[in-house]
Amino acid sequence: MKRVLLAGVAALAIAGSTAAYAQHRHWMHGPMRMNPEDRAAFLDARIAAVHAGLKLTADQEKLWPPVEAAVRDFAKLRIDRANARMEAEKNADAQQKPEDLVARLRERADNMAASAAALKKIADAADPLYKTLDDGQKRRLTLLTHMDRRFGGEGWRRHRFERGFDRDDRGDRDGSGRL
Repeated sequence: MKRVLLAGVAALAIAGSTAAYAQHRHWMHGPMRMNPEDRAAFLDARIAAVHAGLKLTADQEKLWPPVEAAVRDFAKLRIDRANARMEAEKNADAQQKPEDLVARLRERADNMAASAAALKKIADAADPLYKTLDDGQKRRLTLLTHMDRRFGGEGWRRHRFERGFDRDDRGDRDGSGRL
């Protein structure tokens, strides 16, 4: 159960911060990216939803602020990266220089290390709170952080298959070339 909370809180952090990477494609319009204010509002809403859904007791409420702070720190890290990437994309048109793959690999490794450290902070902050949650709160945490492995345990991939989006590049379903 402890791992479920840690994974759930990590998922909250990641899910809340996915707004940093989200693109909404409306059927009538082209790609639309969230601006920093939208990302912050989305994060606030996600955290508030989890907080409200847990229905913490007075004693548990005292353990919530460090969890929220750790989640916000992680989200800020991800949002800052997204903002930097968006800014780099704007400036990339002006500087058409070849990409340094080794430098990019190092940058990715640094980003992963920073994310790992932030996730450990979330786990450390969440541990005392999780130990006090009852079974109903743990179940709600799992649902609120989307860690319930909906769609048959394979997440969105299985959902795609159920809707008929399982065709490979040739347009077939079974890889045979036939529809």
